[in-house]
Amino acid sequence: MRVRSIGFSTTLSTYLRTPRNLHLLISTRRYSHSDMSVVNKSVHPFDKSRLDALLNRRFFYAPAFEIYGGVAGLYDYGPPGSSLQANIMAEWRKHFIIEDHMLELDTTIMTPATVFETSGHVARFADWMVKDTKTGDVLRADHLVKNVLEARLAGDREARGLAAQPKDDEKDKKRKKKAKSVAVQLADELVKEFESILAQLDNYSGPEIGELCRKYDIRNPDTDNEVGEPQQFNLMFASSIGPTGQHPGYLRPETAQGHFLNFSRLLEFNSGRVPFASAQIGRSFRNEISPRAGLLRVREFTMGEIEHFVDPEDKSHEKFREVRDTVLSLLDRHVQVSGSTQVTQMTIGEAVDKGIVANETLGYFLVRINLFLIKIGINPKRLRFRQHMANEMAHYAADCWDAEIENATGWTECVGCADRAAYDLSVHSARTGQPLVVRQALKEPIVTEKEVPEFNKKVVGKTYGRDAGLLQMVVGEMDESQLIKLKGELAQGQATISAEGKHFTLTPDLLAIERKTFKQSIREFTPNVIEPSFGFGRILYTLLEHSFWCREQDIERGVLSLPPVVAPTKVLIVPLSAKEEFNPLVQEVSTKLRKAGIFSRVDDSNTSIGKRYARNDELGTPFGVTLDFASVQNRTMTLRERDTTDQLIGPIDDVITVLTELVQGTIDWPAACKRLPAYDGVQAVD
Repeated sequence: MRVRSIGFSTTLSTYLRTPRNLHLLISTRRYSHSDMSVVNKSVHPFDKSRLDALLNRRFFYAPAFEIYGGVAGLYDYGPPGSSLQANIMAEWRKHFIIEDHMLELDTTIMTPATVFETSGHVARFADWMVKDTKTGDVLRADHLVKNVLEARLAGDREARGLAAQPKDDEKDKKRKKKAKSVAVQLADELVKEFESILAQLDNYSGPEIGELCRKYDIRNPDTDNEVGEPQQFNLMFASSIGPTGQHPGYLRPETAQGHFLNFSRLLEFNSGRVPFASAQIGRSFRNEISPRAGLLRVREFTMGEIEHFVDPEDKSHEKFREVRDTVLSLLDRHVQVSGSTQVTQMTIGEAVDKGIVANETLGYFLVRINLFLIKIGINPKRLRFRQHMANEMAHYAADCWDAEIENATGWTECVGCADRAAYDLSVHSARTGQPLVVRQALKEPIVTEKEVPEFNKKVVGKTYGRDAGLLQMVVGEMDESQLIKLKGELAQGQATISAEGKHFTLTPDLLAIERKTFKQSIREFTPNVIEPSFGFGRILYTLLEHSFWCREQDIERGVLSLPPVVAPTKVLIVPLSAKEEFNPLVQEVSTKLRKAGIFSRVDDSNTSIGKRYARNDELGTPFGVTLDFASVQNRTMTLRERDTTDQLIGPIDDVITVLTELVQGTIDWPAACKRLPAYDGVQAVD
């Protein structure tokens, strides 16, 4: 007989108690594009509180040491969060290390203080903080200005009837350091001033931020107390190495220094040739002033950093032609300084040609960063590249662009891409005396001629005694024109030079200046460095925001539309019965998926199939396969897609083949619908 498929809200065990329902027939048809479900992911406005509840409920991450009250800025990742981050990092390795033939490193976290003294971090790796004048509460200065001015602008829009009254959420009441908006209309000129300040806030120095606080009466939003003058706070965690405490050290705030200190070994490994890139994933630590934005601002985090070593006289990139027509959303420093945040859509080729982006290698990595972020699921419409302004440029950088991703808190830097020039290698070489240079054989020797002074040291020593060294130093520092002039004077019989109040008379028997030919076959130079630096925690959180939505029919059913490439679990296996006859089939499907390299999990809980799928929709699982009595008898299996909830059906091996291609990204769901027939709710069972 022909029967309707059971609903997801009905358990199979209850349904199958009726003997007449054991005889089912199969009915299938092919999907056309018009048959595929249309999903409206924006029907419900984004609700951060719902996302936070989901992430907490499913243990993506949680405050560390929670049963002890927790510590701000420290988080533990649960099973889905750990898997998601691991998958993001695995794709990062493929996208950058494998595709661009990079050399991977793993260097130490604990670092002697001398390293960071030399690199400039001890002196300059700091943020500006202010203190509440009465309570002593510490706030990060630029964040305080940003929050207060944004709240005032929000109040102005509300007073003008341009924005709805925000809902008073209990969690918002408990969230500290967040300024409340009050419906007060501002003068048009003041609105423009605030917008201009916010557009270039990163360009303000500490004293300038203090002036803003005084000029606009910016106070601690929690207490309404005034704040003091901004002070610098070094963000590195200090420590000591060894039991005596005589060897100071720091937990690294970045992985980069490990690359630079191993440069000579890396160069040798690469057969002495540049350009080449090294890459590393590892933990870093920053003692943030006020970490109150979840994973967006933490004190311990995982970074991925690339150091691309390049000839300072040739920063072209051999693969730039492949990407030069890629369009990026660019916000350059000149636009920001003018008080605007207007983004320009421009090809990277045009940006490099116009000098907006400094060089081809920097431009190449901006495109590669853009492709990576989109591949793992970041919404390209909420991604931009912002150039650093003069005051916010790191002490080592010649040019820098941030990949910023829009989220509920605004635009957040998730990747930095800096041209560090030769700063790091130069300062470490000067401090240690170790030459961190490239010696490059020239294809054609460079032949030059120059004047060379040669002293008769025996005669000079007898004539000038202890002052002989001073005389030789002065002559040795002369440039070509000075030597030619001195040579002419000697040809006339004698010459006189002065140094440090002393006069030296030179004759041809003391000094001869001859023109000599030099042949240079080796060029020695300190390479420049282009550095993309990724914060995986920030990328992970913004990806979760971009992926979250609620079902149109039921706002309580949240979904994380994570791409298969990064989803913690790729496939959910759902047996519709706990009977023993299902066990071999479940084991077979699980084993075949595992051999295909697909991570799956079995949900054989006692809840309805609908609840099981809803639970895994919240975990971002893109596909599910259902095994029922028809599977046992006919070896068929249904395949469900998370977002549309559409289902296909076919022989188990055929479904696994299609599933493998879906997970690997070689086909998409519409293509899968052409390979397998649609399942419309009835199956064949004798």
